[in-house]
Amino acid sequence: MKPAVIYARVSSKDQEREGYSIPAQQKLLREYAQRNDFQIVREFVDVETAKITGRRQFGEMVRFLKETPSCRTLIVEKTDRLYRNFRDCVTLEDMEIEIHLPKEGQVISKEAKSQAKLVHGIQVVIARNYIENLREEVRKGMREKAEQGIYPSRPPLGYCNNKLEHTIEINPQKALIAKRMFELYASGQHSLASMRKILKAEFGQLLAKGYLERLLKNPFYKGQFTWEDKLYSGTHTPLVSAELFEQVQSVFGGHNKPKYRKHEFAFSGLLHCAYDNCAVTAELKKNRYTYYRCTGYRGKCELPYFREEELGDRLAVTLRNIHIPDDVLLQLEKSLLTDKGREEAIRQEQSERLKQRLAAVRHRLDQAYLDKLDGKIPEEYWTRKSAEWIAEEQQILLAVRGLEQAKPERILDAVRTLELANKAYFLYLRQEPAEKAKLLKMVLSNCAVDAATVYPTYRKPFDLIFTRATSEGWRARRDSNSRPSGS
Repeated sequence: MKPAVIYARVSSKDQEREGYSIPAQQKLLREYAQRNDFQIVREFVDVETAKITGRRQFGEMVRFLKETPSCRTLIVEKTDRLYRNFRDCVTLEDMEIEIHLPKEGQVISKEAKSQAKLVHGIQVVIARNYIENLREEVRKGMREKAEQGIYPSRPPLGYCNNKLEHTIEINPQKALIAKRMFELYASGQHSLASMRKILKAEFGQLLAKGYLERLLKNPFYKGQFTWEDKLYSGTHTPLVSAELFEQVQSVFGGHNKPKYRKHEFAFSGLLHCAYDNCAVTAELKKNRYTYYRCTGYRGKCELPYFREEELGDRLAVTLRNIHIPDDVLLQLEKSLLTDKGREEAIRQEQSERLKQRLAAVRHRLDQAYLDKLDGKIPEEYWTRKSAEWIAEEQQILLAVRGLEQAKPERILDAVRTLELANKAYFLYLRQEPAEKAKLLKMVLSNCAVDAATVYPTYRKPFDLIFTRATSEGWRARRDSNSRPSGS
């Protein structure tokens, strides 16, 4: 009996699971081999697409035929089961393999008639055209899906596909990892390597650094996605705010990159010299005492050395200058909370108007679809108008989502800022240098220092508080009752 191999293939996992295609092919090929006195020495089965060369079992079969010169016969159901690209065809032809195609009733070999080779070549071309056309239709469908705001592929970590409703949902367990990695990296205090160790310790999952970088740069997490080099607004729920996402990109871009030192100095990076505008640096003496001095980059400087404790006492005045008296604080808090109630009412009114518009647009869509089914409007009109209404619907949904994600705590943050200004000085006096520096960095963006005085530059809104405090005489009122109002 003449040795032969058989090859069977299905083009999707679904076909393989359904269990009808592969067994049917194998039965047909085995019966053909028995009728024609072939001895089957190997069977090869592929369950994957044939568009891309390098199919696992097809490659195994080619290697087997190269290593087994005595076996030159291949039995396969039909042309499109064997190959759908010219490279596979040429590979088998160069090896002078005799190909039997039972369903097509053909035998293709070196000695086959030109007519049989011509028909076979035409079938290869048709098979390739079929897969190319199928690929185009799939890409077209995926592009249309993207236009509707639905990501046409597997979502990143933190999300999962809902196959029943064809939507993308948040994965509660994985979402915690995704949110945490954004929070860690946005702080500017972690590298990718240190962040993955923290994620491993907190969640038990070790992620590669390259994978983490791709996730952190993926706009999917802020409600957008890129498909075929075009940015779309998605219908999925964002896991992080746009502000947090942009902060992470800023860290990647070199702004606010984490800096690593063998020894952390409390006031480092906060001060510069008032004489020559150089930075004020710190150094450790006798492994015990911390001194601050001008870097002297522009030459010899008159700024003396300062002990860390002395410098901390001098910087305290910057917090005294933004103190808000208790009675003024109560008036400001009352005013802000009144504004909060008014803002919430306006937001609710805007939300109701948007929901009414959304209901009207969806009603128009539903009614127009019924009119199309009844033949009252032509297909072209339906296609054009439905595209306009769907676009309007997406815009309204984005606006509604923006209102829902609006931060009502903004007013409360303002209240906390005022309370911080009220108590910062008294808190500062009780802290260690490192904690004092944290308070100062919340309030100051920079500070110049000379031999006798400090010249602070306040962050917003503390600059406004400082201006108002000095112009309205709060300091005099503060000095008459300088005890802290609370812990």
